[in-house]
Amino acid sequence: MPDFSYEETKLTTGRHYPIHLLLFVATLFTTTWAGAIWTGIPPFTANKAGFIEALKTGVPFSLALLAFLTVHEFGHFFATVKHRIRATLPYYIPLPPLPFLMSIGTLGAIIRIKEPIRSRRALFDIGAAGPLAGFTVALGLLIYGFLHLPLAEYIYSVHPDYRAMGGIPPAPADTLYLGKNLLFILLDALIQPKGLPPMYELYHYPFLFAGWLACFVTALNLLPVGQLDGGHVIYAMFGSEGHRKISKFFLAFITVIGAPSFILGVLELINPALVFPVPELLLRWSWPGWIIWAIILRRFLGTKHPQAGSDHPLPPGRMTAGWLCIAVFILTFTPVPFAIS
Repeated sequence: MPDFSYEETKLTTGRHYPIHLLLFVATLFTTTWAGAIWTGIPPFTANKAGFIEALKTGVPFSLALLAFLTVHEFGHFFATVKHRIRATLPYYIPLPPLPFLMSIGTLGAIIRIKEPIRSRRALFDIGAAGPLAGFTVALGLLIYGFLHLPLAEYIYSVHPDYRAMGGIPPAPADTLYLGKNLLFILLDALIQPKGLPPMYELYHYPFLFAGWLACFVTALNLLPVGQLDGGHVIYAMFGSEGHRKISKFFLAFITVIGAPSFILGVLELINPALVFPVPELLLRWSWPGWIIWAIILRRFLGTKHPQAGSDHPLPPGRMTAGWLCIAVFILTFTPVPFAIS
């Protein structure tokens, strides 16, 4: 669910407040619907009397996720206001959680910049403001989730069969795992919460799941490639030549860590009966989605950055903020965000 926040083209249309509001309300509904499903109580399988009650279980996840998206996008928006660059309000993108989709109820949110950014300082401020603002929400959600874990009875309401097993069992085959990022590991070690669920049950815990998703989206946006937020920051910090080198390196990096599991998946599709001797450690650090993401960046979003102002270096304060963005990327990046046992 990446945030493609910029379109540096001349647009003549004004703001359409009813559209923004309608999309927000629709996204509020679809994320609440998705949250109820992740909590384990699908609202549209309930009877009429229980429909509203079932839907209510998705509200914490919905509000947490929308808080992150809203703060992230308004970080960008207020930076454009500061630099007197015309931009739209956020457009939220609803996505109904259909049975064949592993949906969280939204594809994110975007703002559209309505004129070119001609200053590296403005480019930096707009690029960095969204991830830094959104990260504060992600951090807050994770801390709150760690400090307010429900009692053990909660997981039995989602999985009644676990009670007879005496607790959460080892993950069965074909179970979805969520990978741990460095921030998650550090908070776990610092807070040492009691009753923290395994990563294959995390999506039943709305604040932890929303915080994890917020970290995942933040890291995707901060990839220092092309015109992603991270690409804007790197370009403003190190100029066009520095951006070109760093962008190529990270594109190669995500290709390398995605290749083993991607190739194995293709070979298994060609001939499921064959057994391929791939070291487990290699697959543990590989996610095939990075290959798809590399293709999207290379073919559709582009890896180059257009000229934006002179190549004069940023002042020390903004350089410090840039290094903070790099630290946030390191904390939130997950080499294998999703895995199947």
